Amino acid sequence: MGSCIFCKITKGEIPSAKIYEDSSFFVFLDINPVSDGHLLIVPKKHVVWMQEAEDETVGGIFKLAKKLMLALKAGMECDYVQVSVGGTDVPHFHVHLIPRMLNDGLPKFSTKQYKESEQEKIAERIIQAF
Repeated sequence: MGSCIFCKITKGEIPSAKIYEDSSFFVFLDINPVSDGHLLIVPKKHVVWMQEAEDETVGGIFKLAKKLMLALKAGMECDYVQVSVGGTDVPHFHVHLIPRMLNDGLPKFSTKQYKESEQEKIAERIIQAF
């Protein structure tokens, strides 16, 4: 964890534009924003993937996200806030909050079509694992 950039940011070893901090989470402006006001919510406890985090951390991060989304809508006067869970760009569980306008021209998610009977097979795999 010593080389984790988010751990260094939460400890104040690397400067950031801090928006909010409590005993569990640190929120700051992304230095490479998709749009103005793009926030990152980072648990202070290092964990790489959301599914590895304690339930309290997962619940807490999304309760905080909701409050910050309301602040972003008011402060940035955006239409909505896109939420994305990260883990691959920086190996530390984090949530992106991205202020968006309905007609901002920013990329949407790419999609695909399931082949015949593929959807049912995939659903069954997930159901069995669940």
